[in-house]
Amino acid sequence: MADLLIKSKLPRVGTTIFTVMSSLAAEVGAVNLGQGFPDFPMSEELEDLVTQAMKDGYNQYTHMNGFPALREVLAEKIQDLYGRVVNPDTQITVTPGGTYAIYTALTSMLQPGDEVIVFEPAYDSYIPNIEINGAVAVRIDLKFPDYHIDWEEVKKRITPKTRMILLNTPHNPTGSILGPKDIQQLRELTAGTDILIHSDEVYEHLIFDGAEHCSILRYPDLLERSFVSFSFGKVYHCTGWKLGYSVAAPALMQEFRKVHQFNCFSSHTPSQVALARFLKNKDSYLSLGGFLQKKRDYFASFMAGSRFTPLPSYGSYFQLYKYDRISDEAEKDFAIRITKEYGVASIPVSAFYQSGKDDRVVRFCFAKKEETLQKAAERLAKI
Repeated sequence: MADLLIKSKLPRVGTTIFTVMSSLAAEVGAVNLGQGFPDFPMSEELEDLVTQAMKDGYNQYTHMNGFPALREVLAEKIQDLYGRVVNPDTQITVTPGGTYAIYTALTSMLQPGDEVIVFEPAYDSYIPNIEINGAVAVRIDLKFPDYHIDWEEVKKRITPKTRMILLNTPHNPTGSILGPKDIQQLRELTAGTDILIHSDEVYEHLIFDGAEHCSILRYPDLLERSFVSFSFGKVYHCTGWKLGYSVAAPALMQEFRKVHQFNCFSSHTPSQVALARFLKNKDSYLSLGGFLQKKRDYFASFMAGSRFTPLPSYGSYFQLYKYDRISDEAEKDFAIRITKEYGVASIPVSAFYQSGKDDRVVRFCFAKKEETLQKAAERLAKI
């Protein structure tokens, strides 16, 4: 049989660094602080609720837009947290994961040739999502070492083709967050334009040290031009559920649902029923930041005995550590070596840059059991 002619839509995309490092960790028996998933159990109450939902017969398709009671409780949560009234029927859609929500938002809006401003280091799905839609990623580096946005540079990079600005707060991989000054710059930059915003807020509840989460949902002038994506899996320690949701103005959500209906159509029903009941208890999400902050601080207390230098983490599952006092190796080489020689897997931050920018920094996930974090830190202290 003759070889088929295949023209890839993503010719530069190969196996992700997360797969590479997790596979290597499994191969050598390393502690895996690379990929962002917990190694501790999710809430027993939530487990029981999803089991009960299945026993109660919630095993068929639910509404395309999401289980109605779940959308209603999400609207209540948004009003309580951010003072914003959103319509659960026209502004919230439940999706199979936050990454899916991001892809669907971009696919519903982008036309070939559109430009999207992306800040690097960036979550690995952003640029492929842009490029598969024929759009162009305009990459702007966050300013090292605190990874803040240079808004003057953003202004210079805006062109008549700029269709969207893609934000992420709390930020993966750096743990940085947007503050009120960032929001004011964003408002001034987009006012009176057709520029859209996508705000990836999957770690909305994992924010530390008393900081405020500056969700786009707080600002009506921004929400009218925005999609905001969230993840149940990340914040409730059940990443394997692959369940999230998107919030947007009605006109934007209408376009989102046109794509959604022909792709996934409907997300896992029993999980949605369980979450609708679970979220009635506000502490189920209000306590999450403190829970993860303790893990960040616990890991840091043991890492203080190492030659790694911590960079601030204000939110997410992650903290970056510089290793310039240890080695001048490239990040990927260093990450692979310490996995093999010291038994701890990390992610090189250079993997989050298209250019491969290398500041001698690696990312560790601290959403792990205390014994896992202690074991990893004790090994890293030997380097």
